[in-house]
Amino acid sequence: MPQLISTGFDELSLGQEETFERTLTAEVIRQFAVVSGDVNPVHLDAEYAAGTVFGEPIGHGMWLGALVSAAIATRLPGPGSVYRAQQLQFKQPIKVGDTAVVTLTVKELKARMRLVVIDCKVHNQQGTLLARGEAEVIAPAASGRIDAPELSQL
Repeated sequence: MPQLISTGFDELSLGQEETFERTLTAEVIRQFAVVSGDVNPVHLDAEYAAGTVFGEPIGHGMWLGALVSAAIATRLPGPGSVYRAQQLQFKQPIKVGDTAVVTLTVKELKARMRLVVIDCKVHNQQGTLLARGEAEVIAPAASGRIDAPELSQL
């Protein structure tokens, strides 16, 4: 079983960076629509999407936001993190077949609350910026390891 590693506040440093990536498929779009309730046809209906500025179905912007959340929860600072705030701007759409690469960089550390300000960027496999923003996270008090839970497929 894979392990997740959390980084305690005292072990974090400015400029520390982690990445996380996932590839968008039509099935992922469908599953995200099911769990989120966002059934906008620009995501799900190729005929409808062909008549939009995008010309084809695009992924949900908040799927990118969910990937940022996953990166924080599993990579930096990792398990035990508490998400406090997120600001995110969408720059370009993600399309079926694209791989979203989330890059998290520690921007600021506030010891009193173990608060970490993290710069968040999401690019596709060609380096095109899809989204950027900033998160505030309360880091775990100490580093540790936990087994990643097994998830059934939707």
